[in-house]
Amino acid sequence: MRSTSVKYERVLLKLSGESFTGERGFGTDSGAVSYMAQQIKNICELGVETAIVVGGGNILRGWEAESEGMDRSTADYAGMLATIINALALQDSLERHHGLEVRTQSAITVQQIAEPYIRRRAIRHLEKGRVVIFAGGTGNPFMTTDTAAALRSIEIEAKVLLMAKNNVDGIYEADPNLFPDAAKIDFLTHQEALERRLRIMDATALSLCMDNDLPIIVFDLFETGSIEKIIAGDPLGSVVASAPAL
Repeated sequence: MRSTSVKYERVLLKLSGESFTGERGFGTDSGAVSYMAQQIKNICELGVETAIVVGGGNILRGWEAESEGMDRSTADYAGMLATIINALALQDSLERHHGLEVRTQSAITVQQIAEPYIRRRAIRHLEKGRVVIFAGGTGNPFMTTDTAAALRSIEIEAKVLLMAKNNVDGIYEADPNLFPDAAKIDFLTHQEALERRLRIMDATALSLCMDNDLPIIVFDLFETGSIEKIIAGDPLGSVVASAPAL
């Protein structure tokens, strides 16, 4: 049953690989995974159709591996496998500890553990109230998981792309962890974000969102109840859109 207080009926949540590290600072922390799963369960109980794209930077980043001598395409494929590991960890927590029905779809073929990505099947899962986790990025090297998040959002007709950050509650003119006096930006257009080269997501992902009029909300994942507040329409985090909401 969908709550009347829900502003967004279908969302895509982008979780970075760093979100999985928790207090450990590396690898996968079970506490962090459980926390994210609980936040996802909370909005599912409101009737929100929820899709997720996971990163893999807690395990391997393609550009970092390239800098250490690995072929870039090979490194990016290894990074795609890292996202599958994170997807399975999240799937397990959502199902075994939080009672949700989950389907993981991968852009690269790993049929023993995940469905292939099929757009219409993904939409059908969402319509049936299942959480869908998209792993494997876009399936192509030289593309980030931010681009995958933008692409999948558009394909499944999500109403908003939720960009979860770690201990940063929105978009700032400079990194607030390095520059405490940096001003927070509550709203800007896609074009302004591109022109100002703010590190929201890569330019390819941002351009996709702009061309398809997809709003983005950047928020702190670890602020208690943040996702629920956004779903309810509360002004939280920073918004990137074609025009301010009326």
